[in-house]
Amino acid sequence: MNEIEALKICSSIKKGDTIFREGSYASGVYCINAGKVKLSMFGDEGKEQIVRLAKPGDIIGYKALLSGDKYSSTASALEDCNVCFIPREIFLVILQKDAALSFEMMKVLSNELRQAEEKITHLAQKPVRERVAETILFLKETYGLDADNVVNVSLTREEIANLVGTATETAIRLLSEFNKDNIIELIGKKIKIINQQKLTKTANLYD
Repeated sequence: MNEIEALKICSSIKKGDTIFREGSYASGVYCINAGKVKLSMFGDEGKEQIVRLAKPGDIIGYKALLSGDKYSSTASALEDCNVCFIPREIFLVILQKDAALSFEMMKVLSNELRQAEEKITHLAQKPVRERVAETILFLKETYGLDADNVVNVSLTREEIANLVGTATETAIRLLSEFNKDNIIELIGKKIKIINQQKLTKTANLYD
């Protein structure tokens, strides 16, 4: 930790700015100190698919670094962020000589793989209505709620659609239906959860 602390480079990233871009050389890993980040992949026609959301304490860009490949996604700031960059050579040397850190990275990779497998299964098998409800719950789990039960992240309707894996028009319609049914309340780009039990039932999830 002392080595990383001495050699890391921290910087402020403005909302909407790119941290790293899909297809570029993996020059290091990034640790998020403050703010929220989305990781997206773009299809042949330029359509965005959000594959991961990151929060303070998360590390991004490590898969490409460990595999020696290029970044497989684009990381963009959802709000003003503070991000620390650890150069490739430094991170790999520390990883090789620190067994505990290597084990932690294996756990992070395993967890992300599990989440990716679940998302693929849900995309293939769940109706869009259930996926929209599940996405709201996922946002709540990732970023938490404020004192008024409002999810602590602002996403455009297009970004929500890109998370769900559906058309923007479909996401707008279903969010409006949830709002009408008093499951959620739409407050600009934010979502207030009114009835979590009903939202969980709509997502077809059970404790």
